[in-house]
Amino acid sequence: MSEKTPADFWFDPLCPWAWLTSRWMLEVEKVRPVEVRWHLMSLAVLNEPKLDELPEQYQEMMRTVAWGPVRVVNAARLKHGEDILGGLYTALGTRIHNRGEGPTREAVAGALAEVGLPAELLDHWDDDTFDAELRATHKEGIDLVGQDVGTPVIAVPGSDGERIAFFGPVVTPAPQGEAAGRLWDGTLLVASTPGFYELKRTRDAGPSFDNLG
Repeated sequence: MSEKTPADFWFDPLCPWAWLTSRWMLEVEKVRPVEVRWHLMSLAVLNEPKLDELPEQYQEMMRTVAWGPVRVVNAARLKHGEDILGGLYTALGTRIHNRGEGPTREAVAGALAEVGLPAELLDHWDDDTFDAELRATHKEGIDLVGQDVGTPVIAVPGSDGERIAFFGPVVTPAPQGEAAGRLWDGTLLVASTPGFYELKRTRDAGPSFDNLG
């Protein structure tokens, strides 16, 4: 078996589109020699420089709702290791998105309990103690693609030693089986093309979690 390609994936648990892309990546792991490595980024941090330009409702979300879950997950990784991120993200996303519980304290508490992490991590919801570390892991991902993107960011090694990094793909529902593999192949093809920056069309559907169980 060929050596697996590491695919670094930066996510904010708040984002439904990143959640769908993450479920696609788990399908990619089944059909391509790829291993996902999970990292945190923050929509709250990303939107700080342009907060006043955002719609009022989104501003409020970035100032309040967006901080709690990602701070708890950040504290969990710092206290219990990076390896907990994948399982915790799955537990969180299933509650927040698939089950429609939203990014609530109750949803985060349930996810912590499911993966066997201590309930007191929830104390970091409004605690900025580890915000510097959160900003550092966010910067690591965003520096690869620039500020004019969102979450997720994915990076893989390129053939010339440089990392190939991109935002997205934004897709719904999450492709499964060989369809997931074909999308991965195509994404790498365009992302590795020198000078390629954007391929986009207007979304005409919201995120669908129906095939995620």
